[in-house]
Amino acid sequence: MNIVVLDGYTLNPGDLDWQPLAARGNLRVYDRTPEEQIPERAQKAEILFTNKTVLSGSTLEKLPALRYIGVLATGYDVIDIEAARQRNIAVANVPGYGAESVAQMVFAHILHITNNVAQHSHDVIAGGWGKTSDYCYWLTPQVELTDKVMGIIGYGRIGRATAKLARAFQMKLLIHTRTIPKDLPDNSRHVELEELLATSDIITLHCPLTEQTRQLINPGTIGLMKDSAILINCSRGQLVDEEALAQALNSGRIRAAGLDVLSEEPVRQANPLIGADNCTITPHIAWATREARTRLLNIAAQNLQAFLEGKSTNRII
Repeated sequence: MNIVVLDGYTLNPGDLDWQPLAARGNLRVYDRTPEEQIPERAQKAEILFTNKTVLSGSTLEKLPALRYIGVLATGYDVIDIEAARQRNIAVANVPGYGAESVAQMVFAHILHITNNVAQHSHDVIAGGWGKTSDYCYWLTPQVELTDKVMGIIGYGRIGRATAKLARAFQMKLLIHTRTIPKDLPDNSRHVELEELLATSDIITLHCPLTEQTRQLINPGTIGLMKDSAILINCSRGQLVDEEALAQALNSGRIRAAGLDVLSEEPVRQANPLIGADNCTITPHIAWATREARTRLLNIAAQNLQAFLEGKSTNRII
């Protein structure tokens, strides 16, 4: 059985072992694959894995042997699902592998904003501390998280993992999601979006990208926020109207933003958030801990094994 990974570098730049997939067939791994090279590289593939390489309907037509597509991620919008369905190609993804890692990045951004460790460290190394007559000093306000209100929009695995960390910081929780959870933690409430936006000190996005949530953060919703509000997005870049957010940051309408995702990736330097005031951007790495990537690879292999055994595990179609 021929197995091809089209863009393995993102998942495994060299620190993981491909053995979980290699054990199931003749494996070929490419770090990256331009669209025009997919038919050549995957011509004989029965099993194909992709992370972000797009598999369009026209591309799938050129892959007659293909029986199964494994997505090395949770989102599967890079695949023409209807075209795969018509060709009887199974598709499976890997949900839930990195909830704890993403929640950790949420708080990495929050702590960066509230304590600004890096700026203070750089200033100390540059001689700032030695120049002061006081035993301590601070360049930015230091903020304690206890009793601050965190608003969580979306309450799936990652939202729940984020809530767990917030409770450890003794924060109060406001949660907005389509279906009211029956197992809300202590010190939390399910509220309408407007109340969450108006009341929260920190707002973190964990909802899927749909037509209803696209640019959920826009001039209108930003207008409901406190001017001291902090926005965190480790979900999908398209949830945010980036021009509106940049204007809000530059005008001081809200305090800060911590972003791990943008609407176009890799980012264009023309993006209005590049250089925006009090805006921290990381390059879509919340999911990328070695632990999370190991889980992802193992689950992808388990999905494939289930398919080979005639079972349906994490199947989209």
